[in-house]
Amino acid sequence: MKLFKKFTVTALTAVIAVTASFAGIAAAADTLKGKITINGSTALLPLTLQAAKEFQKLHPKVKIAASGKGSVTGPQAVKKGIADIGACDWDASIDVPGFKAFDGQVANKVAVIPFATIVNKNVGVDNLTTEQLAGIFSGKITNWKEVGGSDANIVVITRSFGSGTRVNYQAKALGGGDIVKKEKNYKETGSSGDMKTAVATTPNSIGYIDLVYVSGSDIKAVKHNGVAATTDNVINGSYKIWAYGYYMTKGQPTGATKEFIEYVQSKKFQNGSLKKLKFIPIAAMKG
Repeated sequence: MKLFKKFTVTALTAVIAVTASFAGIAAAADTLKGKITINGSTALLPLTLQAAKEFQKLHPKVKIAASGKGSVTGPQAVKKGIADIGACDWDASIDVPGFKAFDGQVANKVAVIPFATIVNKNVGVDNLTTEQLAGIFSGKITNWKEVGGSDANIVVITRSFGSGTRVNYQAKALGGGDIVKKEKNYKETGSSGDMKTAVATTPNSIGYIDLVYVSGSDIKAVKHNGVAATTDNVINGSYKIWAYGYYMTKGQPTGATKEFIEYVQSKKFQNGSLKKLKFIPIAAMKG
């Protein structure tokens, strides 16, 4: 009996010690505090909002404010000191066509973003080549019948200058071709959400968007050079319209900002919520 009592006390002491240990770890985690402001890419915004929701549950003393107005506004906000993280669809620490590098900023790679060409549901075309897309967005091709569709004027919907989606789409879907502004059958939008709405509500329209926004029956993604816009096709190398997404910071990130970025880069988030949102884990790509 004495032996049983001794064993019980010992076991109880061990349980209390382990519980206290875990409580100490939890308390230590909860000591992380601060405010993180994130501006920039609307393509990355669904990912950012989901990550912020999960991170704030783990660290209630950290407050995260996220908004999207286009990729270029991300590193611009970091430069001005009004954001801790600038979400951007290109590495803004180096020169890219149309944009100079933001000196002193560090590019933290967080996701692979697949982009898709989308059309209104009434468009009877399901595949477009690089040459055809370049013709449409340059204004050289103006009627759907020229690319195998019905006899109807093509309405071009594009993103405003400074959009990372636009930068990547021009380079990879149009083969570096220009997007030419026209007096009619042409519209510019300021965000990925606005692009989806515009194409969904405009008959005979064409646009482009990141894959996470492709849903519903009012729009459809068309193939590019015969290849469907899917995460699997990006990973196997057959679908070329994609880019890395970055969180730009002023120098190396520190404190809560560093912890948040590392959470987004973690295997748990990359293989969980990130994949569910139709982004691709950065580890899935070879280059």
